[in-house]
Amino acid sequence: MVPFGGWEMPVQYTGIIEEHRTVRSAVGLFDVSHMGEFEVTGAQALAALQVLTTNDVSALEIGQVQYSLLCVPDGGIVDDLTLYRLGAERFMLTVNAANIDKDWAWVTEQSRQFRGAAWRNISADTALIAVQGPKAEALVGRLADCDVAAIGYYRFRSGHVAGAQTVISRTGYTGEDGFELYLPARDAMRVWRALLDRGAADGVAPIGLGARDTLRLEMRYALYGNDIDETTNPIEAGLGWVVKAAKGEFTGRDAIEKVRVAGPRRKLVGIEMADRAVARHGYLVVKDSHTLGVVTSGSYGPSVDKSIALAYVEAPHAVVGADLGVDIRGQARPARVVKTPFHPSRVKK
Repeated sequence: MVPFGGWEMPVQYTGIIEEHRTVRSAVGLFDVSHMGEFEVTGAQALAALQVLTTNDVSALEIGQVQYSLLCVPDGGIVDDLTLYRLGAERFMLTVNAANIDKDWAWVTEQSRQFRGAAWRNISADTALIAVQGPKAEALVGRLADCDVAAIGYYRFRSGHVAGAQTVISRTGYTGEDGFELYLPARDAMRVWRALLDRGAADGVAPIGLGARDTLRLEMRYALYGNDIDETTNPIEAGLGWVVKAAKGEFTGRDAIEKVRVAGPRRKLVGIEMADRAVARHGYLVVKDSHTLGVVTSGSYGPSVDKSIALAYVEAPHAVVGADLGVDIRGQARPARVVKTPFHPSRVKK
């Protein structure tokens, strides 16, 4: 157990590699109730979100989910989030645990002019259980009172799971098919136990933060605080696809578009080590004694059986196939820029 975002969180239950492979081959359960949830309702809820977030909220249908960003005026990333359209004038944002207080202050302050948008922080009352893996659909389906197989990727529906009122969302952070289940905190333990009991024959297992990190790294999913933060621009982070300038004005738009037009000076790329050396967060990326960038995330990837990493690298060298080095304890260990994701996605679309 380790402190994480103000919570005590499990790094591993039985072992990171074993848990990682359970998710890739069967089904794993993640207690991610530390994540934050905000609701915003009212006639101006949509207008407020259009100004606050980078993606086009007007494109969301009821029952659909959107990945998006909160940015400061200079284009730096306040947080990345998922946005749910619960109704015509009702939305939910899921934000990172370590950013709950910061994000709450940001969204409420930055949307003060929208008096027709009412915010509510429901983080403390909301539990979140992620069920991920090729057997996730069958497991959730046995406990749900609705047809979960009919829920499309980045879509959700309301129903009951093990008798608890639940938002059943076909989303996740692993690259595998699965669901994220939002339910009242008071029901979390009962639903967790029901999932473990009903999934026993499928080889279900609880999964800790360690495997969550290796799974998301193989998919090149960004981790806030490592790969993105208020010093990174969405374009250099490879997140330009969630920045919809055509929708009109929003916070950070001009700064982001300036970088898009000029081209970023650095880019977040995938790196594969030539040997078993592991590139860790903060290690320098080098070539011919020159520093070209820095590693933001790195680990052994159990599904690809290689040491992999994400790193910001100067744009001229941030091309697939470029040979680089990672400074590990004073020695430049050989590495190469590779295409990402490192492991193919198997989400059901």
